[in-house]
Amino acid sequence: MVIWETTRACQLACRHCRADSIHHRNPGELDTDEAKRLLDELASFAHPRPIVVLTGGDPFERPDLAELTAYGTSLGLHLALSPSATPNVTRERLDEMRAAGATAMSLSLDGARPETHDAFRGFAGTYDRTLASAALINEVGFRLQVNTTVTRATVHELPELYTQLLDLHAHLWSLFFLVPTGRGQQLQALDPDEVEDVFHWMVDIGTHLAVKTTEAQHFRRVCVQRAQAAELGLGVESFRTGPLYDELTARTRELVEGRTLPQRPARPPIDTNAGRGFAFVDHLGFVYPSGFLPQRAGNVRDDSFVQLYREAPIMRALRRPDEFSGKCGVCEFNRVCGGSRSHAYAVTGDPLASDPTCGYLPPRWVAAQAEVVG
Repeated sequence: MVIWETTRACQLACRHCRADSIHHRNPGELDTDEAKRLLDELASFAHPRPIVVLTGGDPFERPDLAELTAYGTSLGLHLALSPSATPNVTRERLDEMRAAGATAMSLSLDGARPETHDAFRGFAGTYDRTLASAALINEVGFRLQVNTTVTRATVHELPELYTQLLDLHAHLWSLFFLVPTGRGQQLQALDPDEVEDVFHWMVDIGTHLAVKTTEAQHFRRVCVQRAQAAELGLGVESFRTGPLYDELTARTRELVEGRTLPQRPARPPIDTNAGRGFAFVDHLGFVYPSGFLPQRAGNVRDDSFVQLYREAPIMRALRRPDEFSGKCGVCEFNRVCGGSRSHAYAVTGDPLASDPTCGYLPPRWVAAQAEVVG
């Protein structure tokens, strides 16, 4: 998966924004020809080719967005869009993007109430506009993904958001666990035990709505553990959960009582991580392992994306989880998880350090600590 920040321009001023978005396009952005060369390079990968997400800022601030989408589609790429909920999202613009070949679109909804979401996004009325945009996206025929940033201020509204997303017929719900970068440094992240509680709640609802995480790769570990427990006839009661899990579960039960819920197989968490099946290209052409990990691999104006992804030292280091330091390096789940490299860097300054948001204690780590104490 490649996330391309097509522009940093955006009409909103979201409190958690990684990009510190601006109101006007930067003249140094990749121009149309440079953007097409980037798409050519992405299409040169063997099958399966990368999924390409056009994001921002707000990608709808680029007048050539439909042209680029059509070009990428003609190369055999699967393109998705991640616009901001602004007046740019019109039926005419959505029809144009659908005709150009885009198949999926995501919107952000960070609270179940206007006051929560609008405070997060920086403008009154954004909540109502997001719901209206979601309805339009469904009508035009896109697969709708909803992204939610999880913080101490928003976590208690997750059950209400869950039922809203069922009503919106969302195809996928992505819960983004705050990385303290950009404007997001002003917000409060959950502690490791609270994160674990949210993960177990997500597993519970995953047979009714497809869910995933962003910058919380250890959700994959919880999914594996829950599946292993289920094979033994055990449920969530066999795990140590806390008051947040109890709160989310009780409120969800209240909200869905008497309601017929859709049934679906749980979505398997996709095994990607920063620099390992995942990369980010910013509006100026710089390549990073992730949009939340400010370690440059190079620039597509100087080298091909393919070369940077495969050969840049930071990319190669991130694909060797057994060499990570601390718990992550000895964790039996490090090749299906690997921890959030962005959280590790944001807190410790080392992208190869242990993920500080994970509370799991690997047996090898526990044994090693016991030997030190002994």
